[in-house]
Amino acid sequence: MAIRIGGQAVMEGVMMKNEDRYAVSVRKPDGEIETKVEDCVSFSKRHPAFALPILRGMVSFIESMAIGMKTLNYSASFFEDEEEDTKASKVIENIWNGKGEKIMMTFIMIVSFAVSIGLFMILPYLASELLHHWIRNEYIILLLEGLIRIGIFLGYIVLISRMEDIRRVFMYHGAEHKTINCLEAGEDLTPKNVKKYSRLHKRCGTSFIFIVMIISMVFFFFIRVRTIWLRIVLRLLFLPLVAGVSYEFIRLAGKSDHPFVQLFSKPGLCLQKLTTQEPDESMIEVAIASVEGVFDWREYLKKERKKYE
Repeated sequence: MAIRIGGQAVMEGVMMKNEDRYAVSVRKPDGEIETKVEDCVSFSKRHPAFALPILRGMVSFIESMAIGMKTLNYSASFFEDEEEDTKASKVIENIWNGKGEKIMMTFIMIVSFAVSIGLFMILPYLASELLHHWIRNEYIILLLEGLIRIGIFLGYIVLISRMEDIRRVFMYHGAEHKTINCLEAGEDLTPKNVKKYSRLHKRCGTSFIFIVMIISMVFFFFIRVRTIWLRIVLRLLFLPLVAGVSYEFIRLAGKSDHPFVQLFSKPGLCLQKLTTQEPDESMIEVAIASVEGVFDWREYLKKERKKYE
């Protein structure tokens, strides 16, 4: 079944995106589920040139980051100290004439992106440069840079997974995957059905990040300049292209059973064992509510089943 629903875990909730809409469902402190639905027409739809392969991946990467930060901020708002949050919000809104929330979200996204670039791109490169004192082969250095990058990423995941809040986010991540797997298998979205399915999925963002790291190793082989700062700049300029190529692979992996694709998908799936955890039934209910915000799965399954009658 050709379904293109994707999602993301947020604080005590799940975001699901389908076509030009996304929904974020959150289990509030009082136990109720609140779902917010918004439209999000992609830049590539408004400008067809950016719907071409590779370019659409670059656009999707940026848009996913923006929606991800927005939905994370929304989910977190249910669990912040209301009094302090209200005072801070009023000050920011007064300073920026009602645009405080958007400006703050943009600032947070820029800072988060900068930290990620520094930690996962620049630091591994600088660490590998230190090895030039003992290793002269450039190809080995590039390979070691990639391995250091993967090592830092794995260490980061293991470290944050020890935090209680992050562990619960990983459980909601598992609920998101299980729900999508159940829907793609053509079963009704009930907690009982969803529980049966795997918490791993080939189109996951975790797999995407891992593929980015692998493909970046290939692209960086073509950077042949001596100046350190120029090498760093070229690595950053290559990033959008790497993201675009990685997107195409993940897109292919989601609909292909070719042995070659399966082989390269396995490391990402193994990595998901760290970034997903088995959810409880209440988390699955939230994931189902999020799907229902953007997709009439009952009508869809009804039409699909009629095709085989």
